[in-house]
Amino acid sequence: MTLAYDDLGPKSGRPVLLVHGHPFDRSMWRPQAERLARDGYRVVTPDLRGYGESKTQDTKTTLDVFADDLVALADTLQLGNFVLGGLSMGGQIVMQLVAAHPDRVTTLVLADTFAGLDTPEAKQARYDTADRITAEGMAQYAEELLPKMISKQTRAERPDVEAHVRRMMRDAPADGAAAALRGRAERPDYTGGLRHIGVPTLVVVGSEDEFTPVAEAELLHREIPGSTLVVIDGAGHLPNLERETEFDEALSTFLNSSGATP
Repeated sequence: MTLAYDDLGPKSGRPVLLVHGHPFDRSMWRPQAERLARDGYRVVTPDLRGYGESKTQDTKTTLDVFADDLVALADTLQLGNFVLGGLSMGGQIVMQLVAAHPDRVTTLVLADTFAGLDTPEAKQARYDTADRITAEGMAQYAEELLPKMISKQTRAERPDVEAHVRRMMRDAPADGAAAALRGRAERPDYTGGLRHIGVPTLVVVGSEDEFTPVAEAELLHREIPGSTLVVIDGAGHLPNLERETEFDEALSTFLNSSGATP
């Protein structure tokens, strides 16, 4: 599987691999990639299989497949081990990757994500939504998701962020997004493995996140030994875009304090 990706910053810098959520693309991480690259990190932001410019013929893509794609990309780029971050579905892929390949990850960032399983109703909703967007496309789905993705304050104050989020969702390939929804419905429960994470971990969440509320981030923080929790005030599910200055400062402070310097 060949993934589309951006590779910013000096090739000699400490590698950082950032994993986008659903239904987005690698531009979701653009503010962080540009900031970290200026600071001397080598930042790789791929489009996951079936998203952005990365193609797929899958009708179901499970999280282990996404994780293995990322390891293969890291091998191709000779990244060795790396700082690994993911948001929402990207965070669950990150949890899968660190469980399957713990030797590859030096530092972990889990943003607006959760470790547990869906309720039966939520699981069925993923299957139903996958069928719906396969039939109808992404446009209406994107409009329905948008008010839940970003906070009311962001929508009022940051039309640029709203436009970016809407574009990513509307432009997401429907078949790839549907395949991911089906695979995500069948993901394992990562909660039991959290206590075995042995690398410095930042857990970050928007205070107004409707999809993964602060309580979910607090659970991750409690279960992951020595982790750091940061709540970004006024942000919804995408604090890295809604409040990029605050998010970037939290990320840079954490990387410096954990020894993950460029």
